[in-house]
Amino acid sequence: MKVAVLGAAGGIGQALALLLKTQLPAGSDLSLYDIAPVTPGVAVDLSHIPTAVNVEGFSGEDATPALQGADIVLISAGVARKPGMDRADLFNVNAGIVRNLIEQVATTAPEALIGIITNPVNTTVAIAAEVLKKAGVYNKDRLFGVSTLDVIRANTFVAALKGKQPTEIEVPVVGGHSGVTILPLLSQVEGVQFSDQEVADLTRRIQNAGTEVVEAKAGGGSATLSMGQAAARFGLSLVRALQGEANVVECAYVEGEGEYARFFSQPLLLGKSGIAERRPLGP
Repeated sequence: MKVAVLGAAGGIGQALALLLKTQLPAGSDLSLYDIAPVTPGVAVDLSHIPTAVNVEGFSGEDATPALQGADIVLISAGVARKPGMDRADLFNVNAGIVRNLIEQVATTAPEALIGIITNPVNTTVAIAAEVLKKAGVYNKDRLFGVSTLDVIRANTFVAALKGKQPTEIEVPVVGGHSGVTILPLLSQVEGVQFSDQEVADLTRRIQNAGTEVVEAKAGGGSATLSMGQAAARFGLSLVRALQGEANVVECAYVEGEGEYARFFSQPLLLGKSGIAERRPLGP
């Protein structure tokens, strides 16, 4: 497998690259790109970790050398949210960054599975879709908004509340990846019951968890380590699906049939061509 991380010198990108270096299948290639000149150094740093994953780093305006032959492209490039910023503020900067990178993906790796991490995901995914359409290479089964962070936060918070191991809990989170669009389906968590107050409090905490991190870092950044973990989980699920593993299911923000909205996060069965099946939300 060849996985390209665009935005690899940032907080999310470095955490993601570290996890991929230690967890990708032996013989995989990890390609790191960022506009920042430090990126080849990040690759050298990671290359000293003793796993059978080859790492190469690229910097500058041109991402295409990093994208050659990529099976999966994960995009975390962009500015982070600071205290007082909402996702509309992020949009003004990050929309242009995503558009530019997707234009390069469209020409260099049009068949790759693409995971958009750059916020605001609710709109950067739609931008990516339009750029790919304009290039004539859009396939809605191969473009994902990575909303996995909402799932792992929900799993963590529910486990802490109910005295469970976080690995025992899997909360489907549907809708979008911003504020009240984040809809954790707590009633579907097996073997756990919630009061109405617990549902209200958990839902509010899951929806506002990003702000919780931004405020706790007091201007020093946003969720980078947990987002790196979430992106690695999703990226590795794509790898397993591409390799033919059965029953790989993740929630992600994708274009569906327009039943709820044009783009909507829902459970997806992943396969060798990307999305094998969009699962219903259930009761």
